[in-house]
Amino acid sequence: MAVYNLKINKKEYQVDVDPSTPMLWVLRDHLNLLGTKYGCGIAQCGACTIHLDGKAVRSCITFVDSVGDKEITTIEGLSEDGDHPVQQAWLEHDVAQCGYCQSGQIMSAAGLLNENPNPSDEEIETAMNGNICRCGTYTRIKSAIKTAAKS
Repeated sequence: MAVYNLKINKKEYQVDVDPSTPMLWVLRDHLNLLGTKYGCGIAQCGACTIHLDGKAVRSCITFVDSVGDKEITTIEGLSEDGDHPVQQAWLEHDVAQCGYCQSGQIMSAAGLLNENPNPSDEEIETAMNGNICRCGTYTRIKSAIKTAAKS
């Protein structure tokens, strides 16, 4: 076990966990931040996507000892009241159906727009590849990202 000081959603947290603990479980089991979802555990579905210094990463394979002093953002910290452009576009395009994958989808989309504020269709598809939506709302996801890019 080791003690880690983490910056999550602009707050400081301290956790005492095994160094090989994935951030997914630090967030959910140790800090009760439940917006980040467990999907596959092997970085193939995208449900667990968070940001490290604004870049989208899969928290199920990001170990706590690799985070260092990077700023972590979860879906809970993307905006205080759901007014992030991606969240607003998600509502405008009625993207969510079951909703399970949506926090990961939104975090991947926001990470894309952090790096590329005006992505092409191909860039959107590449960035979102690997984010699985069991309900198949991919067309609405792409439309919402285009709308958020304009904001």
